[in-house]
Amino acid sequence: MCRSIKTLRPPALPHEATEEDIRAAALQFVRKVSGFRAPAAHNREVFDRAVDQVAEATAHLLADLHVRGGHAHPHPDAVSPQVPEPQPDAV
Repeated sequence: MCRSIKTLRPPALPHEATEEDIRAAALQFVRKVSGFRAPAAHNREVFDRAVDQVAEATAHLLADLHVRGGHAHPHPDAVSPQVPEPQPDAV
């Protein structure tokens, strides 16, 4: 993985990823995959389109992820699972 691409979800980030964070990661990904830091003029359109598509896919991924033990706030109507109390041994 490209070292300059950072994890874009808590707890790695103290906040939700911004559009700027997502676009920067997408740009780094496309640069790594294409092997070009900056594309030639004849490749600019396809390069920019790839960055847009990766950024969009990343935004969808982050929006849809459910992280266990993360900073998710339970829905107010959620019911906590009931843990049975230990029973004394029958004699």
